[in-house]
Amino acid sequence: MQKASRLKRELQMLSTEPPPGITCWQIEERVDDLRAQIVGGTGTPYEGGLFLLEIKVPERYPFEPPKMRFLTPIYHPNIDNSGRICHDALKLPPKGAWKPSLNISTVLTSIQLLMAEPNPDDPLMADISSEFKYSKQLFTEKARKWTQEHAVQKNTGVVEANKENTPDQKASSRKREAFGAQQEAEEPAKKTCV
Repeated sequence: MQKASRLKRELQMLSTEPPPGITCWQIEERVDDLRAQIVGGTGTPYEGGLFLLEIKVPERYPFEPPKMRFLTPIYHPNIDNSGRICHDALKLPPKGAWKPSLNISTVLTSIQLLMAEPNPDDPLMADISSEFKYSKQLFTEKARKWTQEHAVQKNTGVVEANKENTPDQKASSRKREAFGAQQEAEEPAKKTCV
């Protein structure tokens, strides 16, 4: 009951007073299955991109953090090819920083900040982290290219939030999975985030 009433309040706040550049909504009346969209920050390689995230709210929320992952492919040292995010706020102590006083809005805002300021010292993708640290121009070029390919809306019409698994998203997902399999085959021990 606590989970449902708290989530209802959080979703109400997210719809009436969303953080800048962030939207969040329910999937078909299910309060534990959410989607969010983060606008790539100005002056970052993700500028101009719209990044879709999946949010699964666990039964023990808010005593357990929500499970979040990017559905839109993103080139980032703290986000892997499956969209999983290496972020303290998404993990329980002692390794993480989740606490019940946090909420979905604050976590989405911190992910938006992570997009603008990657943490190369706690990477999920060691090769991208190394590129970020030692060849920032190359990292920026690749991140911009991925943003253009996967996150920039090609049409000029209104984006419909409820259109899940469109052919473009399925192709993106297959592309992400194929790229992930290729990366793992080349260097299987890249993921160092704990």
